[in-house]
Amino acid sequence: MGFVTAAQNFDVVSLGDVVTDEFIRLPEGPVHVRTDEAGQWLEIPLGTKLAVGDDTPANTGGGAANAAVALAHLGLRVGLSSYLAHDQVGLDVLSSLRSQDVDTRLIHVDAPTHSVRNFVLSFEGERTILVRHAAFTYHWTGLRDYEVPTWLFINSLGPDALDYQNQIADWLDDHSSVRVAFQPGTFQIEAGPTQLARLYTKSEVLLCRRAGAESLVGAPGADANVLLDGLEKLGPRHVIVFEPGGGTFAANEQGRWRSDPFTPAETPRDRTGMGDAFAAAALAALVYAESLPDALRWGLINALAVSRELGAQTGLLRHDELLAQLDAAVPTSMIHELGA
Repeated sequence: MGFVTAAQNFDVVSLGDVVTDEFIRLPEGPVHVRTDEAGQWLEIPLGTKLAVGDDTPANTGGGAANAAVALAHLGLRVGLSSYLAHDQVGLDVLSSLRSQDVDTRLIHVDAPTHSVRNFVLSFEGERTILVRHAAFTYHWTGLRDYEVPTWLFINSLGPDALDYQNQIADWLDDHSSVRVAFQPGTFQIEAGPTQLARLYTKSEVLLCRRAGAESLVGAPGADANVLLDGLEKLGPRHVIVFEPGGGTFAANEQGRWRSDPFTPAETPRDRTGMGDAFAAAALAALVYAESLPDALRWGLINALAVSRELGAQTGLLRHDELLAQLDAAVPTSMIHELGA
C-alpha cells in the first residue's frame, strides 16, 4: 500500500493492553442461561466436570491488538504500543502480530510479570470472559520523530495505568498534530470521565459501547440523543456508540445517524471481537477521509464478518474485500438520520 497519511512510518499507532484469548466452548445440556430482572446469568453445575471443545488454539487478543490487526488488514501502516511479558506467551504474541503486518517495535517487554490471559467462555454465540491481569511498569517514553503517527488510537488499559495515560496526555500537549481516537475499556470507564478528562478533550473520535456511554454520561437506559449530548460535552469531534446486536448511533457537527441491529439471519456465531472490529474499521474509514455515515457502514461490515468466525481476528476483512462487499452487505439505506 502507498502512504495513506503524511506520517513517516505510521498512519495509526494502536496503544493498549495485549492479551491471549483462550476459547472454551461450553457444551449444551449441563450449561444453561437464566434470565431474571437483574439480567442474564450463565449457570454451570458446581463441582461438575465438563468436556469442552479443544480445537481452538489460543489467539492474540485485547482491544489494542485486535485494532492493530484490523487496521493493518485495511491497508494502513500500523504500529502497536503495548507491554508484554518476557515469557513464551509473550513471544508467541509478538510472532503472531508480525505475521499480520503489525509493526511491533513499539512494544515494551517487561520481564518481572506474566502475560495477560483471557479465558473466553463461549456459549450460544455469547461470551463470558475471565481476565487475569498483569501488573506492568507502565511508563510513556514518547516516540522518535519518525515514529510519530498521524493517529494515536488509545484502547483498553489495566487499572494501574492512570499515571501512564496522564503521561500520554502530556506528550500530546507537545504533539498537537497527532489526531487521537479513544476507545475506553472497562477500567477506563470505571475511572470516570474526570480522571481521564484530558484524553477525552484531546480525542477527535470517541468510540464506546452503549453500556460504557451510559456509565460515562451517568444516564442508564437513556436514549441515543441524551447519550450523544453527554459524550459530545467531553470534547470529541466524532462520537460513535455501538451495541453487540449491531445497532449504532453517531454524531458530529454535520449531523446524527443510527443503524438498526442485525437481522435474525445475521445472528453471530461468536460475539468476541465484534466491538473492536467495528471500532477499527470505523476509524479506518475516517483515516481514509470517508464520512461518518460511511464509517458506520465500514464498522458494521467488519463486525459482521468477525461474528461469523470463532475468535476476535479470524474474520477480519482486507481492504479490497471490505470495499467489494460493502454496498451489498451494508447499503447506505441501513444508515438513517437520528431524529431529535
